[in-house]
Amino acid sequence: METVNRMEFVKAAVGAGAALGALRTARPANARVLSANDRVNLGFIGVGGRGGGLVREFMTIQGVQIVAVADVWEKRKRLAAERAKCKGHLDYRELIQNKEIDGIVIATPDHWHAPMAIAAMNAGKDVYLEKPMTRTIQEARRVYETSVRTKRVLQVGVNGSSGDQWRKARKALEDGMIGKLVLSQGSMHRNWDGKQQPRGEWNWRIDPAAGPAGTGDNYVDWKMWLGAAPKRPWDADRFFRFRKYWDYNGGIATDLFYHSLAPLNLMWNNGQGEFPRRVAGTGGIWVFKDEREVPDTFMLVADYPSGHSVVLSSSMANATSTSGVIRGYEGTIDMAPRGGKGSAIVVTPEKHAAEAFVKKYGMAEVRLELEPRPSHYQNFIDCMRTREQPVLPGLPAYKTMVAIAMSVESYRSGKVLYFDETKQKAVDKPVKRL
Repeated sequence: METVNRMEFVKAAVGAGAALGALRTARPANARVLSANDRVNLGFIGVGGRGGGLVREFMTIQGVQIVAVADVWEKRKRLAAERAKCKGHLDYRELIQNKEIDGIVIATPDHWHAPMAIAAMNAGKDVYLEKPMTRTIQEARRVYETSVRTKRVLQVGVNGSSGDQWRKARKALEDGMIGKLVLSQGSMHRNWDGKQQPRGEWNWRIDPAAGPAGTGDNYVDWKMWLGAAPKRPWDADRFFRFRKYWDYNGGIATDLFYHSLAPLNLMWNNGQGEFPRRVAGTGGIWVFKDEREVPDTFMLVADYPSGHSVVLSSSMANATSTSGVIRGYEGTIDMAPRGGKGSAIVVTPEKHAAEAFVKKYGMAEVRLELEPRPSHYQNFIDCMRTREQPVLPGLPAYKTMVAIAMSVESYRSGKVLYFDETKQKAVDKPVKRL
């Protein structure tokens, strides 16, 4: 694996501008130059539930052609290829080698995100990489480094990041509407009742005919699916319900918390985000005591060097969520106000700042109405043509992954973890700040 010089990387990670600016420089020789009117040819790796949905989303974008799909399950591969009227592959490497393809959409289990994204960018392809960015800090760093070195457009697939509420909230922060940022809070809760799927989150339906011994539509390339994960005999629960197992993902943290933390990162440090200073993950398997290894209830707490914290909570055994809020010393941004129905966010002052707030804005609270914006998918296609930065590129996506992966490791080790920016690694003792 090629890496950049460590000092250069740290400068890029902290400063951000030069590294991200590299995305707009000359293209590698093995990449096709796209004009504004050129058709964009895409390939899809992983066309199950989420990947199949992405196939449908990108098929609606004008000027996009799906050239090929790949999946280790013959049935999924065949159905997606028929829907998109394109080639189908069981081996994703055949798709990556296709010179007709300009960009690749990756929607596989998390443990495959890094190797596939790196291979695609090395082959001159732009990449739309479903969340979470990767499974570990080291993998995320390599994906980010590769995007810089190859000058490819990398969009990490947190489609909510393209929502106008985050743009409006960032502007409110930068304008000083809530004063010094102190705390951001979010929650994502679910509670399956057993009617739509077996009791418990991620217990998706298992096709009993599918497997490595299956023929025709029932064939699954289990060895390919495992990849670098620990080798083991065919296990349908692991294949169909991979989010329950540490070998392939980080449970709630990687499945859900990346949705919340990625757009928050885009509001800090001029849109480039921050590496966390200290992270703790806690929770447990309180209800769904089946084969799962990951907790059904989980909390992430992170402190950041510029002086603010993030608290994220989630349970798969209770579906009542609380409103996301961004708290400052002088006010609060409510990201999902009651009655707002997604049409606005609301800024209200603290008591000590209320008089100055009313004098400046003419009212006791300010509703920031939301406007339509291009989708996350459209943004990726547009950036493939213009070579501009997408909404969620490599560096802030990497910084988000650091906090997410640290929360998982903290939960599993029982330790509070700290991030050493100089070494770009998590450690279990406080790091002296320069």
